[in-house]
Amino acid sequence: MLRLAEELRSRLVQLPRRYKRLIQVSTDVVLVWAALWLAFVVRLGDARNIEPFDGHAWLFGIAPLIAVPFFIRFGMYRAVMRYFGNDALMAIVKAVTLSALLLSLAVYWRTDVPKVIPRSMVFNYWWLSLLLIGGLRLVMRQYFMGDWFSPDSLTKFKGRDAGLPKVAVYGAGAAGNQLIAALRLGRAMRPVAFIDDDPNLFNRTIAGLRVYSPKHIQQMIDETGADEILLAIPSASRGRRREVLETLENFPLHVRSVPGFMDLASGKVKVEDIQEVDIADLLGRDAVPPQQALFEKCIRGKVVMVTGAGGSIGSELCRQILSNKPQTLLLFEHSEFNLYSIHIELERAIERASLPVRLVPIMGSIRNPDRLVDVMRTWQVETIYHAAAYKHVPMVEHNVAEGVLNNVLGTMNTAQAAVQAGVANFVLISTDKAVRPTNVMGSTKRVAEMILQALSRETAPVLFGAGDSVHHVNKTRFTMVRFGNVLGSSGSVIPRFYQQIRSGGPVTVTHPKITRYFMTIPEAAQLVIQAGSMGQGGDVFVLDMGQPVKIAELAEKLIHLSGLSVRSEKCPHGDIAIEYTGLRPGEKLYEELLIGDNVSATEHPMIMRADEEYLDWDVLKDRLAKLLKAVETDDYPQVRQLLREVVSGYVPEGEIVDWIYQQRRVEPE
Repeated sequence: MLRLAEELRSRLVQLPRRYKRLIQVSTDVVLVWAALWLAFVVRLGDARNIEPFDGHAWLFGIAPLIAVPFFIRFGMYRAVMRYFGNDALMAIVKAVTLSALLLSLAVYWRTDVPKVIPRSMVFNYWWLSLLLIGGLRLVMRQYFMGDWFSPDSLTKFKGRDAGLPKVAVYGAGAAGNQLIAALRLGRAMRPVAFIDDDPNLFNRTIAGLRVYSPKHIQQMIDETGADEILLAIPSASRGRRREVLETLENFPLHVRSVPGFMDLASGKVKVEDIQEVDIADLLGRDAVPPQQALFEKCIRGKVVMVTGAGGSIGSELCRQILSNKPQTLLLFEHSEFNLYSIHIELERAIERASLPVRLVPIMGSIRNPDRLVDVMRTWQVETIYHAAAYKHVPMVEHNVAEGVLNNVLGTMNTAQAAVQAGVANFVLISTDKAVRPTNVMGSTKRVAEMILQALSRETAPVLFGAGDSVHHVNKTRFTMVRFGNVLGSSGSVIPRFYQQIRSGGPVTVTHPKITRYFMTIPEAAQLVIQAGSMGQGGDVFVLDMGQPVKIAELAEKLIHLSGLSVRSEKCPHGDIAIEYTGLRPGEKLYEELLIGDNVSATEHPMIMRADEEYLDWDVLKDRLAKLLKAVETDDYPQVRQLLREVVSGYVPEGEIVDWIYQQRRVEPE
C-alpha cells in the first residue's frame, strides 16, 4: 500500500504541467458539484428533493462555469501543491466567495425555474466549497511533501527517533514558523520544540510543537532530546541576541541562527538559510545609524577613488560609497583577482538598483607615484579613501622592507599625488596598532598618519623627491580614521576559530590575557566615511570600539555555542582544548586607540577627535629619506632606530625577525 502511494505520488509529480492543471480543473468541477449537492442536502434534509439532471440541472451547469474562471483568475492553478501556503488559501477564499456571490445573483434573477431554490442554499454552498476545495489542497500538500508515507514519518508516529538531528527553534514568531515549515519540507532536520520569551505562549502548541520558556531549556532537552538550537529572532537587537546567547551557552547545544532582518528584507538570503552565530551578536553592540548628511557629503555626485578596493575594508567602503550614488567610483587595486571580484560584485549591484554610477576598475600600485598622479588627474578625483596597506602584524614583522615601502612610501605617494592633482578630500584608514606600537606594521601606519598631519599644515609644500624649487598648492583636506579589529576581515581570528572547532581542535590563542577591540566591517566603513566628512585638515579621528574583548573568552563562547565543551584541568574529558601558543613577533597584549589624553567629542556619538603630536614637513622629509635609504640597503637595525626616532612610543620587543636579515646573519662569511 505504501509502495503504491509512493509510486503514484512520483508519477503525479513528474507529469507535464498541462496535465496537472487538467487534473486540478476536473477535480474542482467535481468538488463544485459535490458542494452544491451537499448544500441542498444540508438545507432540505432530504436528497430525494434534489434533481441535478432535471429541475436543478441549469444550476449544476452554471456553477462550475462561474467558479472555474474565478479559480483561474486568482492563480489557483499556478500554485505548486508542495509549497501551498497562506497566500494560496487566501486566493481560494476570494475565488470561492466571488463565485458564490455571482451564483446567488443567478438564483435571484432567474424566476422561471420549475423547482424553487432556497436562498440559504448559497451560503451552504460557499462554506462547503471552501471546505472541499481548500481542504483537498491541504491534504494533497501533505501527500506531496511525503509527510504521511515517508519512513521518517512512520517512525515518528511509532515514537522512535527518526534519525534526523533534533532541533529546537528559539522564537515562535513569523520567522520561527517559516523556519519550521522550511525544515519540515527539507527533511534534513527534525524540529521538536519552540522556545520563546513571551509568557503568553508558554506550554502552548504552535505548528504542532510545544513552546518552552527559556527557564525550562534543560527540561526541553530532557523531554525532546534536542541537540541544536536555531535562533529565529532576526529583528532582535544585538544586545538582546547577546543575552539569549549567554543563556544558551550554559547548555550542551549547538547554536545557529537564521539571517538578520536587513538581509531578509533585502532579499539576499531566505529565512531557511541557517548560519553559524554571528560573532557580532556575542559582542552585543548595536550599530548607530549613519547621519545621512555626513554620509553623503564627500561622495554624492562626486568622483571617488578607493585604494586597496579589493581588500576587506576597501571592498566594504566601495559598497557603502555605491549606496551614496557617486558620479564615478574608481577601484584602485594591485591584486588582479581582488579587483575582478569586487568589480563583478559592484557591477551587479549597480544593475540591480539601476544606479547612475560609472564604475572604473584600475590596476596599479600605490608604490608607483606616476600612475597615481595620472589616474587622479585623468578622472579629476575629488575624494580618496586610502585603504591600501599591509596590516598583518607578524607578516610585516618578517618582511620589514615591504611593510615600510607599502605603508609609508605608498601612503606618501598617494597623498602627494592627491596634492598634485588637486583632490579635495583624502581619508586614511589607520589602525589602533599605530598607538605606542610594538611592531613594524603599527609604527609604519603611525608614520603614514604623520605624513598626512605634516602635509595638511603646508599650503604650498615642496614634495618629497621633488626639486627644491617645485612648490605645489595644497588644496587637499587630509583626515585619518583610527580603529581596531574588524570582524570577518582577512586575518581575523574568528574564521580560524570556527575551522579549528570543526576540525576537532585544539583552538589556538596566543596568550590567556590578550584582548582586542572589535567592530563589524559595515559599521567601520560607515563611520570612516562619516569621520572623513568632518575633518578640517590633519584631524585624527578615533572610532568608539566599545569594550575590549578577551580572545580566550571569545574562543570559549564559540566552543560552547557549537554544542561542545572546553577541555581543561577542571574538565579533562571536554571536547575541544584551548592551547596558548605565545605572542607572535610584534604582537601586543592590549591595543590602545589614543596616544595621549587630548581627545574631544564630535557631532557623531561614535567618533572622537584626537589631538596628536606631529613633525614639521621639512623635518619629516629628512627622516623619511634616511628611512628609505636604510630600507634600500637592507639595514634593518637602522630602520628600527629611525622608526623609534620618528614614532613616539614605538618600543619594539624582541630581535629583528625579518627573513632576509635573519638569513644573512646565519650565512658564513
